[in-house]
This record gives sequence, C-alpha cells and structure tokens, in this order.
Amino acid sequence: MRWNQRGSKGILAAFCALAVLISPAWLMAWSEHPLVTYPVLADMPGVADAQAFEVESIESFLSAEGPRIEERLAEEEAWAKKNLVWYPPLPESLVFKASGSPDNLRERFCWAIRINPRVKFPLYMQLLPGNPPGERPTLRPADISFLGDISDWDKTRFVSLKDGESVRSLDVVVSATDEPDLLGLDIGLFEDNSTDFGKRYGFGLQPFGNPNLEYGSQAPFHMGFYHESGIMYFFAGFLKKSLPEARIHLYKGLAQLAFESGHPYWGWRFTGLGLHYLADLAQPYHATALPGVSTVHALWINTIDMLGIHGPKADAVQLVSNRHTALEKFAQVYLQRAYQKGESNNLILAALRSAADGTPYGDGVPRNVVSRLAHDKAEQTDEILEQAMPKKFVSDPGFELGTSAERRQIVERAVKEKGQAAVDRLTMLLRDLLTPFATHGRSYVRAVLKADR
Repeated sequence: MRWNQRGSKGILAAFCALAVLISPAWLMAWSEHPLVTYPVLADMPGVADAQAFEVESIESFLSAEGPRIEERLAEEEAWAKKNLVWYPPLPESLVFKASGSPDNLRERFCWAIRINPRVKFPLYMQLLPGNPPGERPTLRPADISFLGDISDWDKTRFVSLKDGESVRSLDVVVSATDEPDLLGLDIGLFEDNSTDFGKRYGFGLQPFGNPNLEYGSQAPFHMGFYHESGIMYFFAGFLKKSLPEARIHLYKGLAQLAFESGHPYWGWRFTGLGLHYLADLAQPYHATALPGVSTVHALWINTIDMLGIHGPKADAVQLVSNRHTALEKFAQVYLQRAYQKGESNNLILAALRSAADGTPYGDGVPRNVVSRLAHDKAEQTDEILEQAMPKKFVSDPGFELGTSAERRQIVERAVKEKGQAAVDRLTMLLRDLLTPFATHGRSYVRAVLKADR
C-alpha cells in the first residue's frame, strides 16, 4: 500500500491506515439494523399511526419530481460544501438534470448522489425474526443485493413488493435502515476501488480502510473519527476524511422532498437510509480508530514493526478487529433470539422503546452528540468485551472471529465460559450504547416530518 499517496504522515499514519477496518466484518456497525430500529419507531407518533400508502418504483418518483430533485440536490451540494471541511465537491458532469434522458434516470440519480450505480432500489420488505411472510413471494438476499458476501443475512427473510400495493410506514422505514449495507450503496466509490464510477465520482483515493476489500471501500461513509487526540490527527490526518454527515443530511433532504411532493413511500425509505448512518456513529468502533490501543503504544509497536519485529502490531490489529466483530455479532444474535421468542420485555428492546425524547434535531447531532458519546464509551466498551467475552474471541490474536462459524454461538459461549453475569453486563453495555440512537433517531424522524416546528 502506497501510504504517501494518501497524504499520510509518519509511522502512526501507516499503523492506523492498516488497523482501521483490516477485517471486512468491521464495516457493519450493527448487523441487521432493523433489529435496533423497530423498537425505536414502533410506538412513535407520526410513524406507527401514519396512514398506509402505495409502493412506488424509484423511476416513478424520479420521473414525477425531476425538477424538484434537481433543485434539492443542488441545495444539498451547497450545504455540504459550506459545512463539511473534507467534502469533495460533486463533479459538474454528474449534476442531476431533470431534462436528461429518461432511459437512464435511475443511473443519473445514483451518479448525482454518488452511490454505487448497480443499486436497483428493488421493491421488497425485510422481515423481523419470527414474522411470517404471509402471501407475499419470498426473496433470497442474492435477489436483492449484488454483493458477494451477504452471509450476515443468511437467516433473514425478505418478501417481494409490487408497485401500487399498500404498505405501512413502519415496515418501509425499518427495512430501509439496512440498505446502505445490504444493497451496497457505498461500495466502490473511490478512485482506487477499481470501478469506473469510482474514477468519476471525485472522492479521490480512499482515505482509510482497505480499498481492495468489498466492504472495506465503504468505511469512510460509515465511520466518523471526529474526537481523536491532537497527536493522532497530526500523524493521521486522513482520519478526518469521513462522510457519514453528508449521507445523513442528504437523505433527510430527499425524504422531506418526497413527503412534501406526495411520495410517502420514498419519504419513509430515504428516512430509513439516513437513520442507518446515525446508528453507525453510535458504535464505539466506528467513532474511535483504535479502542484499547493508546497512541504511545501504537507508535511503539509500529516503530518496531518497521525494524522487522512484526508480531506486536499484527496482534494489536487482530485483537481490535475481533472485539469489534464480537460486539456487533453478540448484538445481532442476542436480538434475533429476543424477537424469535417474543421477549417484549427484553432489556435492550425495552430500553429502546422507552428512551427519553431528545431536543430538536440539529445538523451537529451526528458529530457532536451521537459520535461523541460513542467515542467517550470506547475504552469502557473494549474493557468489558475483554472481560465478559470468551477469551478466544477477544484475547487470542491467532484467531480470526470475523470468518469463524463459532461467532454464531457467541451468546452460548459467553454464558459457558464467563457466566450469566457476564452476558448481563454485555446486554447492559449494548443498552447504554444504543440508547442515544433511540433518542436522537426519533428526533431525526421528527425533523424529517417537520414535527418539531
């Protein structure tokens, strides 16, 4: 890897660039976002009691509202240029024009918001564990996504929707919260990702993460390292080049446009997309580059690595990767089982339902509140994982949890090796980590609906 081409400085830069998302499993802060989003919105006024509406294709929405979409995307571009220091401007050739050819309308929209143009925006619904498909045709994950690795959804049920059929707002918005990961919206967008559109999009070289891994290329859109130390930024300034705020604001603007112009299906679907990135920032491993590794230690082990002693750095990278994977996999398995068993009083689900309402949403919330809280809990999270998880999963640098089938038994293994008290400690940790998303996720939805005005 040619770190000098990424504008990195010094030995810490090389270490961080390697360590951030060395494993593709790191890229999904919370596997199956609907598991988390459903209790947040299930009883929320304006969502749960919204009238049913008709499913609508993306082409229908774009065709009907072309001029408004052109205007709104211009406003979004102006906002991003003004408010996000590291935002790379949209090339003029990709600007959405309502007067363009109707034959490639969806592709032109994808280019204008700079997402993977292979995304078709299929009409489907993602079901929660335990929910039957009813009479709707079932779909496989491969029927929806172009991605090569969709193993995290191998037990998830999907059903097909038809243009014009009636659906509920809650079902649409909850399903959409998984789409940035499942559909691959942010895959291959950088110049060095070996895609033709990545060379056109103007994002430059991928600032961190592994550009050669499929999921690795979405790292800068799903992680926000806004609160690192001054010395970390001095040596690794590329960590500032993250873009989840741009996505959160973009989908909020598109959702408002859709609601205002009479397209509730796309209003709720865009709202779900924005909620995905907000939830990602509540994950400590998406808000802190190296939890559990001090800056001094990182400098030291990278120095000796450059001298030919490679073990300490490789071990540190593997441990951080495994702990990240352990946290998200424990949350997924634990919540899947809670839904399957109908545990409405489950500690995490109950906390998400009853989280206090936050103040009105502002554009600074993702960075200054949600990410800040996650960053502040990073060291505690790392310590609890080390103490409460099976030793092999979080303290053995010779083991790769992200590709091991054993990760699916993570709850049982934790009970067996560490006891029920350890599992209780892990569930309380997850409750504390996810509650800010519940609070500010609802505020985000109210802002989309303009319910706070």
